[in-house]
Amino acid sequence: MKLLEDKILTDGVVKPGNILKVDNFLNHQIDVAFLNEIGSEFARLFGDKKINKIMTIEASGIGIATIVAQHFDNVPVLFAKKAKSANIGDDLYTSVVKSYTYGKDYTITVSKKFLSTDDRVLILDDFMAMGSAMNGLIDIINQAGASIEGIGICIEKGFQPGGQSLRDRGYNVQSLAIIDNMDNGVITFREQ
Repeated sequence: MKLLEDKILTDGVVKPGNILKVDNFLNHQIDVAFLNEIGSEFARLFGDKKINKIMTIEASGIGIATIVAQHFDNVPVLFAKKAKSANIGDDLYTSVVKSYTYGKDYTITVSKKFLSTDDRVLILDDFMAMGSAMNGLIDIINQAGASIEGIGICIEKGFQPGGQSLRDRGYNVQSLAIIDNMDNGVITFREQ
């Protein structure tokens, strides 16, 4: 998505360790009008699927998933929680996820009452590098017996194995911007 690539080049900041900060428009402060364009693009890419649930992981994916859901017909957003709160109950699907950004493992949870064999799920997130968050969400969806209709990623680090690993396993992964290189602070995008 050229619009996203241009926004990354003008507003993104490359930090040491191949960290790309896009917190001024995507995952800390949110440019809602811009996110609406992202929602339109995901609706174009996955609009032919019979999606009845959009799923993400807290926290950065929630804003994106919520805007995208408005482009589908009455589809709720379900997000996996990174911490079990006292009011969520004990009837949960769980999976362990390693955070690339924070360098630690955490257990994600989803209440069983919100995910079932009837669900046809579109998974969305802001970033994908190693694919650990996606694998955790896939694990939970599989535990529920739901089907995965696609995986939508705003920004994929194509020089890390997450996206290719999921594609090799047969998942329909659509990334709006794939970064092949960030050496010396210069971002190179993959031709799509």
